[in-house]
Amino acid sequence: MIRDDLTGMIEAAAQAAMDAGDLPQVVLPEIVIERPSRPEHGDYATNLPLRLARTARANPLDLAKTLAARITLSGAVSAAEAAAPGFINFRLSESWLAQQVDVIIAAGPLFGNVPLGKGERVQVEFVSANPTGPLTAGNGRGAAIGSVLASVLEAAGYDVEREYLVNDAGTQTEVFGRTLLARYLQLFGNEIEIPADGYPGEYMIDVAKKIRDEFGDRFAGATLDAPPSELVLRGVDLIVERIEDDLLRLGVKYDKWYRERWVYQDENVYDAAMKALRAKGYLVEKEGALWFASSELGEDKDNVVVRSTGRPTYFASDIAYHYDKFVTRGFDRVIDVWGADHQGHVSRMKAAVTALGVDPGRLDILIYQLVSFRRGDEVVRLSKRSGNIVLIRDIIEEVGADAARFFFLSRSADSQMEFDLELAKRQSSENPVYYVQYAHARIAALLENAAEKIGRYDDADVSLLRHPAELELVRRMLQLPELIVLMAKAHEPHHLPHYAGELATAFHAFYTECRIIDADEIALSKARLKLAAAAKVVLARALTLMGMSTPERM
Repeated sequence: MIRDDLTGMIEAAAQAAMDAGDLPQVVLPEIVIERPSRPEHGDYATNLPLRLARTARANPLDLAKTLAARITLSGAVSAAEAAAPGFINFRLSESWLAQQVDVIIAAGPLFGNVPLGKGERVQVEFVSANPTGPLTAGNGRGAAIGSVLASVLEAAGYDVEREYLVNDAGTQTEVFGRTLLARYLQLFGNEIEIPADGYPGEYMIDVAKKIRDEFGDRFAGATLDAPPSELVLRGVDLIVERIEDDLLRLGVKYDKWYRERWVYQDENVYDAAMKALRAKGYLVEKEGALWFASSELGEDKDNVVVRSTGRPTYFASDIAYHYDKFVTRGFDRVIDVWGADHQGHVSRMKAAVTALGVDPGRLDILIYQLVSFRRGDEVVRLSKRSGNIVLIRDIIEEVGADAARFFFLSRSADSQMEFDLELAKRQSSENPVYYVQYAHARIAALLENAAEKIGRYDDADVSLLRHPAELELVRRMLQLPELIVLMAKAHEPHHLPHYAGELATAFHAFYTECRIIDADEIALSKARLKLAAAAKVVLARALTLMGMSTPERM
């Protein structure tokens, strides 16, 4: 990327200045290359002179002038200018910018890929809602964040595996089983109430009916204190099938659906994890229970892993699950995408992987905040199906998967968001989803129309592209690889919808300011059509990374 070239140029200039005695022999701090907020300051800038001034005992502006004078310009960079109070601003060559249209066209759907990850194995686990009911709309935000982050990491050169943890071995599953059995027995005329802590949603009746249709009256003699495991597990499977269907409607696919009960089966991951903690002295018996001595790792208190009844806690299961991720399956890095209600679980999970001998820096836990919904000025409180929650299926049916993904992704994970259902359905430029996809469809129509009037443009001379709107569009397109690096490093996929909007704006400006098809300027028309084709490539890449469709017509 051009940022890497600029870094090399600055390092070479600094070394030349030191060799000539114009700069003391110093160790350079990290060279940070940024995009100035104001176009008159150039395409890129570095504040290295400001950061180096104290060490070099020099005036930062004088230092900037010294370094700028020794920068050897490349074909990509036309100028390196010192600026107060101590910056070096770089301007890209207009001819080089125009040439990048050919580079983008040649890269096609792979444009933006960077070798940052170098094949490092990363697991992204997201959603993982309890299989005790259908997915809520809030789960949709975690689904969008996790799936897009996984796609971004792949584009950045990581080997990514997407995983859903099916919590089918805990207390909630037992409550689910008792509720399901009650609903099942009601179908056979039993006057029985569902448990007080059970799941009252009507979906449980639907699951019970499917169990009855599949098994008949096989479980009619069961009692609520001992639901048959076959009934419970089949009920969980039916819920998981619905969850998977909802996620597919949202465009989310997984490489693995991991069952929580597996940690207690097969090679018994749970025992192996507990053995590892015990060997390192992190398990303590007190008050009749077994505790993880997390206070020794900086936590405020220890945490129970096995209750006095002998039953493992959810935390114990999660420790075993992460042992399986890092030790058994050998992922280099793990990213868990959790809802806001898991915030308190983050530090103790970090402590647990540390106790297992895993560098806690290899585990990143991304917490996303709550979502509220409205239709214009009306706050949405109830679901038409469940009576007390908004389901992701309802949202998808109302606004479509593309709009749902775009809106869920449009705010940083750590901020609460408000989802305007009316805006998401609006067929106008006010709707950012429509605005971006319309730009892609507009280019498709333009290229189709041009094929009849201009003919082929693959041999176009892109050096004819000199208009400011043309070059600004190229500049926007070239930001995608840099953005992929930023998102992959910071785990911030919310930048994508904003970038797509800015790219669409740059194209619409080019379309408005430049006459693209001109029978009197065939050569220029072909160059502009090639630029439009490149913009279509980059828009499609941004949309695809977000898991959205790339419409040819709207």
